[in-house]
Amino acid sequence: MYDLVHRPGEMRESELDLVVPAKLGEGLIAVPEGSTLEIDLRIEVLHDGLLTSGHVSAEAVGECSRCLKPIDQSVEVDFAELFAYSDDEAFDYRVQDDHVDLEPVVRDAVVLSLPFQPVCRPDCPGLDPETGERVEDMVDYHPREVLDPRWAVLGELSELTERVGDGVTADGDPKPTD
Repeated sequence: MYDLVHRPGEMRESELDLVVPAKLGEGLIAVPEGSTLEIDLRIEVLHDGLLTSGHVSAEAVGECSRCLKPIDQSVEVDFAELFAYSDDEAFDYRVQDDHVDLEPVVRDAVVLSLPFQPVCRPDCPGLDPETGERVEDMVDYHPREVLDPRWAVLGELSELTERVGDGVTADGDPKPTD
């Protein structure tokens, strides 16, 4: 890159295939160590530094946050960052010894593009809360209706109202007939 530094208006484009040295991401999905990152890189020389921009493609693996099935998901993310010549505090990254270190820029772009709660498909029904089985694997699944105990008294009142309508007094005795 020595031939680009301090030559405003110059530009270079490159296509890179890099092996991921350490897992990118944590949690339910990540780009695994040893997989390949494809980077279309563009470096433009400005008066203040080098503007790097690019597009990263990779394959992330993990598990669905609802049903815990293994999933593969393609990662496509763009990035742009200015590497400054000076030690000005306004810039996060600097050109050092006529080189730029793109690793933190690419890592941040990829990791921040990963979903926090990945799903195998948008309408994934997840797991049955009682048995822990995948709902999509269960035949004729109907979730058990759980009544909040705070509403139980209202349920009893509703039952009492129905019984009063059926010829029973509020005390539970049969209504007298005329």
